[in-house]
Amino acid sequence: MTLIVDASVAVKWLLLEDGTEAAKRLIADELLAAPDLLFIECANVLRTKRRRGLLSAEDVAEAFIVLESVPLRGVPIRPHVSAAHTIASELDCSAYDALYLAVALAERSLLVTADAKFARAVSAHPVYRSSLMRLES
Repeated sequence: MTLIVDASVAVKWLLLEDGTEAAKRLIADELLAAPDLLFIECANVLRTKRRRGLLSAEDVAEAFIVLESVPLRGVPIRPHVSAAHTIASELDCSAYDALYLAVALAERSLLVTADAKFARAVSAHPVYRSSLMRLES
């Protein structure tokens, strides 16, 4: 089965954080996919960290090389926008987060996230909780 990963997982491939090793094991052990949104979300995290002086220009360039090297199937988002809106309304979360879950549901897959707040919301839902896998730190 292909796992759907969100940006909270992908950022751990690019930066040393709690959960980085678990995130890297996914690359080695699983087939991965994500909505195309993941790439711009990662770019925004890198831009923010660069602006704050936490990353050098070289660090950012290297992170993009890593991101491009991950065997990750991009999923077009347009077909999933309506479902993401419905999920966002039900869970009271962002449409961005809900999009990842909408794709996992459409693909009959599991969503892997390291976002604790979002994971709590999904875990509390009687239907969606079975589509969630938390990234272990």
